[in-house]
Amino acid sequence: MKVGDLSYRSVWRDGDSVRIIDQTRLPYEFHALSLRSCEQVANAIRTMQVRGAPLIGAVAAYGLALALRHDASDGTLTAALDMLADTRPTAVNLRWSLNRMLRQLSPLDPAVRVDAAWTEAGRIADEDTELNRSIGNHGLPVIRDVAKNNEIVNVLTHCNAGWLATVDYGTALAPIYLAHDEGIRVHVWVDETRPRSQGFLTAWELSAHGVPYTLIADNAGGHLMQRGQVDLVIVGADRVTREGHVCNKIGTYLKALAAKQSGVPFYAAVPSPTIDWSIDDAFSDIPIEERSGDEIRFVQGIDRNGQISRVAVGTDEMRVANPAFDVTPAELITGIITEVGVIPATRDGLASIAGK
Repeated sequence: MKVGDLSYRSVWRDGDSVRIIDQTRLPYEFHALSLRSCEQVANAIRTMQVRGAPLIGAVAAYGLALALRHDASDGTLTAALDMLADTRPTAVNLRWSLNRMLRQLSPLDPAVRVDAAWTEAGRIADEDTELNRSIGNHGLPVIRDVAKNNEIVNVLTHCNAGWLATVDYGTALAPIYLAHDEGIRVHVWVDETRPRSQGFLTAWELSAHGVPYTLIADNAGGHLMQRGQVDLVIVGADRVTREGHVCNKIGTYLKALAAKQSGVPFYAAVPSPTIDWSIDDAFSDIPIEERSGDEIRFVQGIDRNGQISRVAVGTDEMRVANPAFDVTPAELITGIITEVGVIPATRDGLASIAGK
C-alpha cells in the first residue's frame, strides 16, 4: 500500500535488520523502526508496535532470523522460539509461523541456517501478501452484490484488519479497497476499538487510500444497524476454530449479536494460517490474553504542544479487567472470506479448505 508517493509493506528486511512501521505512533506520526535483535522483535510484538495476527507471524519469523545471525546453534534456535512464542498468546499465526520456521531450520546444519531463516521469513511475508490479495478478490463480490441495490454500501468494521495488521493489503479491508478502486461507492463505519483504539489505524489507512469513512464509538454500532445504516459487517480474526468460531478483538461478539438481531450480514475475513485445527472447545481452549489495566486507565493523544502524550483517565486504585479478545460463535457468522472463496462458518465449510 502507499503512504504518500511511496509503497510500503508493514515489515521488510533491510540488510541485517528488520524494518517495521511503529503502530504505537500512528495515526499521529508515521515512523519506520529498525529492529536489530530477536529481543527487540519480541518487545515490538509484546508492546504492539506491530500487531495483527498475520503481521505478528511474519515479524516473528524475521525475529528468528535475527536471533541466528551470530549463533545458529540448536540452543539459540530453541531459546528464540520460546521468547517469541511467549509474546502474544491468542493470535495463532504466531505459533504457526514459528512452527513452520522450526520445521525448515531444525534439520539443517547451523552453518546454513541463517540464510535459510532469512529466505523462509521472506517467503512467509510474500505468501501473506498473496493470501490477502486473494481474500480481497473473493470478498469483492460480497460488496458488489450489496451495491446492486444500494447507492452507497455501508460497511462496519471492528479493530484494524487492514494492511497495517498484515504484511500488505489486509484481510477485512482488502475487499473494501478493491471495491473503492473499482468505483463502488463504499463507506466504512470504523469502530474506535477501545482500549487500544485500533480503529484510529483503520481511519488513517482509509483516509490515505481515499475511502470515505466515519469513526464511531464502539457502542454506536448496534444503534446504526437498528436504523438500517449498516449493510454488512466485515472483521478480521486472530484465530478461527475448525467449527467456525471466530476469536477476534474484544467487542466483536457484541457486534455479531447486534448484526444477527438487525438482519445484517456478518463476515470474517481470514487467511488459512489463522485457522487453528487443534481447538476442540473455542470457549475454553483458546487462550484469551489479559492485558495491562493501564491500557484502560490511560489514553494516548496529542497535547497542546503537538507532542504524543499519555494521559490518565482513571486512578491507580481502580480495579481493571482487560481481556483483549472474545469468541464469536459460528452461528452468528454469515460466512468466512478466505483466499479460496467465501465458505460457511461450519465444520464442513472449514474442512473444504483444510487440504487446499
